[in-house]
Amino acid sequence: MSLFDEDLFTTGLTQRKATLGAEYVQRNLDASDDFNRPFQEAMTAWCWGFGWGDDAIDAKTRSLMNLAMIGALGKMQEWELHCNGAINNGCSVEEIRAAVHMVAIYCGVPQGLEAFRAARKVLTERGML
Repeated sequence: MSLFDEDLFTTGLTQRKATLGAEYVQRNLDASDDFNRPFQEAMTAWCWGFGWGDDAIDAKTRSLMNLAMIGALGKMQEWELHCNGAINNGCSVEEIRAAVHMVAIYCGVPQGLEAFRAARKVLTERGML
């Protein structure tokens, strides 16, 4: 018996690979073991299948929302990952900058500075700055 809906997992896996990159996602799945595999599978079904799997909001907008929320949480390693995902989903440098501005306005300047550092790293690595 599966702990999650197989259709949501399949939908989620497709969206997760499209946003974060197929190689990155496959490396994570391949590196999972009996301890964390259930989490990887459930997170793929719940976050990416349920959360990202409908057409109510386009992937680009969801990516910008993620940047704002993850920035608010201060989870900068995840922020970098999702900044790459935002670029994969069509976000421009200007849109990413605007998302960072929102983080700074609503979460404080120090958190905005952290987001700018993370954004600069990703955008430089991607040749966009």
